[in-house]
Amino acid sequence: MNSVTTQQFHKFWLIITAVVIGSFGPVFALGTRPSTAELARWTLDLLSWPLDGLQTYADPTTQFLSALTGGFLFGWGIMVLCLRQWVYDAEPEGVRKSVLVGVLAWFFLDSAGSWASGNPSNVFFNVIVLLICVGPLWRPAGDGGAI
Repeated sequence: MNSVTTQQFHKFWLIITAVVIGSFGPVFALGTRPSTAELARWTLDLLSWPLDGLQTYADPTTQFLSALTGGFLFGWGIMVLCLRQWVYDAEPEGVRKSVLVGVLAWFFLDSAGSWASGNPSNVFFNVIVLLICVGPLWRPAGDGGAI
């Protein structure tokens, strides 16, 4: 059996998925205050390529939305980590499918919103994040069968 498709490797990969998702949380949470917003502003500028400095965090509405986004992303990352830690051994396929469907739902809605808002470059970044988050979770462990 290929080591990439073992349950042990899937369980390890869930850590990568959780860290990738959750790491965006603190970045955007920093956008809630002008004195700490530069990393969030720069990240948003990068995701709306090209780097042109047009993205700002001067508006209180943007700061509030950044707080919400940061909280949701950090919480989602922690949830993936908890599913890995406390549920995966009992229900590996259920956890794999749940994380996969959640990441795909994020990808399609975020990409559609990015495109509609005039930021199609973010779709490219979303593809990279999608590939990293999904990794070997695309296929069930051990049998190489259907999703």
